[in-house]
Amino acid sequence: MKNQNLQLLAILAECAAACNYCSTACLDEADPKMMRSCIKLDMDCAQICELTAAFISRGSDHANHVKKECAEICRKCAEECSKHNNDHCKSCAEACKKCADACA
Repeated sequence: MKNQNLQLLAILAECAAACNYCSTACLDEADPKMMRSCIKLDMDCAQICELTAAFISRGSDHANHVKKECAEICRKCAEECSKHNNDHCKSCAEACKKCADACA
């Protein structure tokens, strides 16, 4: 596997982990209902990152298309997480921005 693909796979895994952590941590916030959009985007983002990694790993002809979708969802997740003033959302936003840039 190409070195650039290994780097991207690591970034995708980091983003998925940050999103999974963030969605769970949001449930422990004082008002989890207020975090609803964040939780939903975290879940979508984690799943698209995992799917994108699978497509890249197996050298799918559709990997580039999935990477574009991944970049879009990561950007939206970063925007949403940036609205919240807590450490888990800040960390998630950073991971999502990095992943969006890597997939773009």
